[in-house]
Amino acid sequence: MSELVDHLADLTGFRDRDVLDVTLVTALKDLLRPVSVAIHRRVGDAGDEHWLTRARLEAGDAVAAADPAWADPDSLPRLAQFPARLEAMQRQCLVQVTGGTSLSVFPLSTDREVVGVLEIASAAPLDAEAQRLVGSILRIYRNFQGLLDYSERDTLTGLLNRKTFDDSFLKATAQPQAAAGPGADARKSSGVYWIGVVDIDHFKLVNDNHGHLIGDEVLLLLARLMRGSFRYHDRLYRFGGEEFVALIRCGSAADAALAFERLRSNTERYAFPQVRSITVSIGFTEVKPGDTPSAAFERADRAVYYAKSHGRNQVCSHADLLARGELVESAIVGDVELF
Repeated sequence: MSELVDHLADLTGFRDRDVLDVTLVTALKDLLRPVSVAIHRRVGDAGDEHWLTRARLEAGDAVAAADPAWADPDSLPRLAQFPARLEAMQRQCLVQVTGGTSLSVFPLSTDREVVGVLEIASAAPLDAEAQRLVGSILRIYRNFQGLLDYSERDTLTGLLNRKTFDDSFLKATAQPQAAAGPGADARKSSGVYWIGVVDIDHFKLVNDNHGHLIGDEVLLLLARLMRGSFRYHDRLYRFGGEEFVALIRCGSAADAALAFERLRSNTERYAFPQVRSITVSIGFTEVKPGDTPSAAFERADRAVYYAKSHGRNQVCSHADLLARGELVESAIVGDVELF
């Protein structure tokens, strides 16, 4: 019992989702002594979904393995390649597969949806007591994930909130780049990071003319458009009001511009209820080596300010504006801007 309590304390001791998943598989490995235990998440767009391994431990492993958070979806196995995982998610119940090594696959869910599976490989099928143990630990895991969502996500849109930006920016940009495999496109494998600031044009008029309920609906729908316009691993934030931020990874400035243009175009074409037409202005910048979150954001923010003051409904690159002489380079020292 004391070992179980220690693992539960560890499970809820970190406010980091990566650490949480590693702690979960470590606890189950120690408690059940399986052949392996792993967490797999469903990622990608509908109809083109893949399995991303969040944490995996074999019996003799000291450190958990995982797929890179920014892995190219095409490099990951498709959902259909693992029918037991897919069945567990669809039926939302335990699925067991017996054979030389038994598989026990548990669905992983949040308050809103089933997001993946916990897969335990063992010499014999898990008995009823072990199944109850895993189920109880997964309820604690789900509840703690809910607490993290409450503290890290915008309550209206479900996107990440402003206070998580600095930490996730530093964590994401500190991760080593994935090495290009044989025949792989090195640019796609390495990539660089880009920040885009997205601002809804004339949003005050939406609230003034249609009321705040319709304004909130516009914000919700834009968040949905952002999820559909970017990839599963891009980090999307609502900073407050009508201002949103995207942290993405692309191989070139042209790729980044194309990604942000896709959002601008999707928004312009979308028929918003009541309001009908909404446009966005977007400014973006490359994240430079040694960048701070505030410095990178400030460059993108200057670019979006230029876009809004020069016609709106457009995507502007900070680097392009500098090259054309439309903006002047500024130096940032801490939070003080020197011209």
